[in-house]
Amino acid sequence: MLTLFALVVVGYVAGKLGYLGGDFDRQLSRLVINITCPALILSSAMTGELPDRQFILPLLLISVITYILLAGAAFLFPRYLTKNKADEGALGFALMFGNVGFMGYPVVASIFGHEAVFYAAVLNVVNTFAVFTIGTVLITGRGEVEQKRFEKKVLYSTPMLAAYLTMAIVALRIDNIPAAISQPLTMLGNITVPAALLIIGSSMSNLSLRTMLGNRTVYATSLMRLAILPVVVHFLMRMLGFSDFVVNINTLVIAMPVATYGTILCLKYEKDTTTMTEVTFITTLLSMISIPLLVMLLF
Repeated sequence: MLTLFALVVVGYVAGKLGYLGGDFDRQLSRLVINITCPALILSSAMTGELPDRQFILPLLLISVITYILLAGAAFLFPRYLTKNKADEGALGFALMFGNVGFMGYPVVASIFGHEAVFYAAVLNVVNTFAVFTIGTVLITGRGEVEQKRFEKKVLYSTPMLAAYLTMAIVALRIDNIPAAISQPLTMLGNITVPAALLIIGSSMSNLSLRTMLGNRTVYATSLMRLAILPVVVHFLMRMLGFSDFVVNINTLVIAMPVATYGTILCLKYEKDTTTMTEVTFITTLLSMISIPLLVMLLF
């Protein structure tokens, strides 16, 4: 996590020095969303061996239930966290979406072993679907014009097509994909993590130091994102009878800091990135403490 955070710092410095920013950030965001992210999603199902069949359906089911609960929180709580109506969408996105694809995979691997990355990828299928559907609604708003834009550009976008194909690969247990296909996709997908983190850092370079340190709204949102929601979901899923292994991986995945896609989507739809970058920065910083604590206390 320190390594990933270091890339944000590099992006910040590059933004200050003029290497990143403005139109370049927007073009890089488009590249990440439309090309490297789909490659990352597809390559997550091309690890060479599929997970234990018995965990696939429980993981998909717990993920669906989890994101229904998080969606409720995303639309309900922001109005109590801020008086600024324009910030409610960004805060809702922050509450609902953790940095699964970028930070979730390495953290899951460090705690559960490399074989568990695929289980995180199964969970990430539902997360990806939600980011580019519900997440886009949160960022753009729910007006008629925005809704038409959402339907045309999201449901059949390349990230969603990649998510559909990944679900098919998992469901059909296709484990003999040629290296000529899987290796280029993996290499291309590997661009996603550093590029997205550099974009976050670059966006932060436009903020004053006081703004980057956040405010009461940012810290309240961070507390819910990193601690309250993961703990509540953890115990609810146990009450529903899911196995400890499935519950623990799901809890760890949703305890990640705010997804970098929030800033990327703000740039793509020309929305103000200030609140999103603030809460992304603070949650990324605090997660270096919160995630180890959650693992010690719950697992």
